[in-house]
Amino acid sequence: MPRGRYSLHDPHDHTPLGEEHFHCATGPSGWRYVSQITTPDGEHAGSVDLTLDELGRPLRMELHAGGWQVRGAALDGVTWVRTDPGGTHATEGNVPAHAFTGASPAFLVATARLLRLTPGAPATRVRLVALTAPVLAPRTLDQSWALLDRTAHATDSGPLTVDEYQVGDVDTGEAHTVHIAGDVVLSAPGIELEDLESPPSALS
Repeated sequence: MPRGRYSLHDPHDHTPLGEEHFHCATGPSGWRYVSQITTPDGEHAGSVDLTLDELGRPLRMELHAGGWQVRGAALDGVTWVRTDPGGTHATEGNVPAHAFTGASPAFLVATARLLRLTPGAPATRVRLVALTAPVLAPRTLDQSWALLDRTAHATDSGPLTVDEYQVGDVDTGEAHTVHIAGDVVLSAPGIELEDLESPPSALS
């Protein structure tokens, strides 16, 4: 069960945004990721609880940030309920998308698991609903994912396979590189793995 800490920063000017303390685990039905997010001052800033099925689809997702809460799942595309900080109003949404995305590294692992790409194959297009702090407002976007390379690195606990993805925004054409080992993001724009207590789990 990997457990560790990511540092989060603005991908453009590198302003520190806080840290995400996480643990995740594979199981017979898929994969679960749970994390607590803190500000640069160490104050609680939100949480992520994401469970995927064996095909990489979101069975259950719950996000908290700035008093807002979103719960969602793959149902007729993706469906969610967003609740305001006062808890007096809830709005429902549904779009024909494949999954959710957001600032948490969990969503990069989830999308990679959903797509199951082959190194060198043409890029695959995926439609996602993005939910980002501070208000978790939903926004539908299209990304292109390509698995550029898969490399095995020798470690004290055995070979570590690292996948290098190119992820692009279909609307803007902006692209960036993401490195993932099993169910842990090693690096991505705005994300750095700072601490890992046990090796990543292989995602089948």
